[in-house]
Amino acid sequence: MAPLPGPYSGTSTLALVARASAFSIGLVYGSVKLKYLQAKSKSHNKAEAKVHH
Repeated sequence: MAPLPGPYSGTSTLALVARASAFSIGLVYGSVKLKYLQAKSKSHNKAEAKVHH
């Protein structure tokens, strides 16, 4: 498996840790953002429903 190009290229432990932590941070950020957007759209839909009824 060839190392990826960019700042995290290489087979050193530091590079592997940096890549893994960047991936983890990305996953956590993505899931938090998704939950926030879902909650935001739910409250928005409730507000719209009150206006229409």
